[in-house]
Amino acid sequence: MEILIKPILTEKMTGQGEKLNRYGFIVDPRANKLQIRTAVEQMYNVVVTEVNTMNYMGKAKSRYTKAGLLRGRANNFKKAVVTLKDGDTIDFYSNI
Repeated sequence: MEILIKPILTEKMTGQGEKLNRYGFIVDPRANKLQIRTAVEQMYNVVVTEVNTMNYMGKAKSRYTKAGLLRGRANNFKKAVVTLKDGDTIDFYSNI
């Protein structure tokens, strides 16, 4: 099971990374906080002090087409915000 799916690279999360040393990730919905902590520590060689998780329901979407109204739903996902020890940072742009 791949625990970390992708990092969240938004203005809000970048600001929290600079000010509060917090970083966001989209994670596997079945992963618990201990698994998320070990995955982040192994992948980025940092010390995680806190993990907060949030489950999101996918938004309902609809669009009009020639065939009529199509209804659907975006995928559900789980978000994790990890707080690192002072002095530790994660640079998401280093491997580009």
